[in-house]
Amino acid sequence: MEIKEASVHYCVDPYRYVRFTTREVAIGEVKMGGENPIRLQSMTTTDTMDTEGTIEQSIRMIDAGCELVRITAPSKRDAENLKHIKDGLKARGYNTPLVADIHFTPNAAEIAADYVEKIRVNPGNYADKKKFEEIEYTDESYRAELERIRERFTPLVIKCRDLGRAMRIGTNHGSLSDRIMSRYGDTPLGMVESAMEFLRICRENDFHEIVISMKASNPQVMVQAYRLLVKTMREEDMNYPLHLGVTEAGDGEDGRIKSAIGIGALLEDGLGDTIRVSLTEEPEAEIPVAAMLAERYTHRVNQDPIPEEPFAIDPFSYHRRDTREVLNIGKPHVPAVILDLSHKEDLKHGALFAGGYTYSVPLDKWNMTDMACDFVYTGKRALDFEIPGTLGVLLDHEAWEAHKTRDRYYPVFSREAYLAAGEKSPQLNLVRTDIHGLDEDLIAALNADPTVVLVLETSNNHGMPEQRAAFFRLINRNCDLPVIVKRSYTGIDQEHFQLHSSTDIGALLIDGLGDGAWVEAPEIAPRVVNSTVFGILQATRTRISKTEYISCPSCGRTLFDLQETTAKIRSATYHLKGVKIGIMGCIVNGPGEMADADYGYVGTGPGKISLYKEKEVVRKNVPEAEAVQALIDLIREHGDWVDMKE
Repeated sequence: MEIKEASVHYCVDPYRYVRFTTREVAIGEVKMGGENPIRLQSMTTTDTMDTEGTIEQSIRMIDAGCELVRITAPSKRDAENLKHIKDGLKARGYNTPLVADIHFTPNAAEIAADYVEKIRVNPGNYADKKKFEEIEYTDESYRAELERIRERFTPLVIKCRDLGRAMRIGTNHGSLSDRIMSRYGDTPLGMVESAMEFLRICRENDFHEIVISMKASNPQVMVQAYRLLVKTMREEDMNYPLHLGVTEAGDGEDGRIKSAIGIGALLEDGLGDTIRVSLTEEPEAEIPVAAMLAERYTHRVNQDPIPEEPFAIDPFSYHRRDTREVLNIGKPHVPAVILDLSHKEDLKHGALFAGGYTYSVPLDKWNMTDMACDFVYTGKRALDFEIPGTLGVLLDHEAWEAHKTRDRYYPVFSREAYLAAGEKSPQLNLVRTDIHGLDEDLIAALNADPTVVLVLETSNNHGMPEQRAAFFRLINRNCDLPVIVKRSYTGIDQEHFQLHSSTDIGALLIDGLGDGAWVEAPEIAPRVVNSTVFGILQATRTRISKTEYISCPSCGRTLFDLQETTAKIRSATYHLKGVKIGIMGCIVNGPGEMADADYGYVGTGPGKISLYKEKEVVRKNVPEAEAVQALIDLIREHGDWVDMKE
């Protein structure tokens, strides 16, 4: 694949951590962009007309570290009530800027601008509608549509300019208008053009207090869209601040992993001026997660130099690197999972439980879960029992010498040991090195060996770009060697571990780089390490091992208890491997954001739910008390239901 060097212009330097310098924007007393810190924000989940409840929740968010509080304003009445919320917060001593979240109602946006420091508009539904209709446009008719949007949007632009308000132009993958979809498709390009149309109107009116976002529930789409946005802005001499977020990320471990992959991949390349982590949890719970993601980049200095390679992939589309097949590693196999047990003292049968294998003593039989690892690395110690038939054991090559006749035992070599080795496995040999050991001699030797897999390591503080450069070195030399991405973590707690590993490994996988993952984290329980790796593969859509939930974080528009409902749906459907279920609190992003979900559960009125099969609504106004069972029945009707194993 020939990659033009211009494609790299989505960031300042792909091999050195440098923040993309954006225009400084004032949001009340908070400055964003430029050389300011990465700002943290979240959104209230209360009814905007519940003045006291919204004030109390806002205070909890602010006390947790939230620097901007977003509040939905779905109607003119809600927009008017922002004044009372603002006054109430000031009376309590809080001057944190407020952001009005607007969908469908331009009049509400213009009212809200009188009271709050920032207005968020969604180009997909501010002046357009979404009915999933395909419309044929000529160039002339499309220009006429743009003129209609200009007339609708310009009054808000002028008002914000004259009042000194800021604005976020927030594109959502799930709510692209029929007009954009018909012209550009359901693509990152469509997302970017949707925002650029509004940006150009702002520039025509000399309004520049703007922040931009490109959100999607799929981290891969989200990352590609932001990259393309930056490239497009740079081509048009723009540098507006970037608001980062993976929308409808879900809750718990899954929501954190998915958010870290999308947000972290962009932060690694110096992109991002503010973060919102969208979890189906209380909004104050989002702030510590956002802080953990941001804090990593306040200390990213004194990195080791990274050898530069010609950029070898298209950063705006997905293509898995072509590799040869070595046993069950490489194409066409899903990425392999290696569980590191080398630091575990007890290597009896129970040691494999963390890797998804359970052993029945009475039956002398192994059972495996959907998150069963493919290999365990035990360092210098072999296992003293028969292993499951789907598992391989990796030993340091010196220890392997004594066990080389055992079935499914394979050696792990250092670079030097591999080049000097007399005997190797006839089936699989792993070679560990970082980019500095990946020289021409080693590449030539590896290329000539059909049994070898590279284990790519890094000790660089800026490790993801260093490993990416190593992949580019292989691609530029037409080397189709399978590569396991290996990362090591010490001195951090479980939540930091999950966020860091998701960023480091996930950022490579969403670009099609990596045939497996090996994480060394001796201070983290092996069960958590294994679960995290499978979660990363799930979120990058490279290996599906469980049900995926596309769940919005709730806001004042939500028509049911999202946390409780998500828990009910999850408890009933978690065993449906590979099924994607969207759980949306209202219609704003529902059908669109669920575009790649198999089934959807969307609030459409108080106590009423509509069920979707992909983009099509199939049951309307189901009473909430019956809706979870109705969803199960719908999944059965379409043949995707399996009974839970006892």
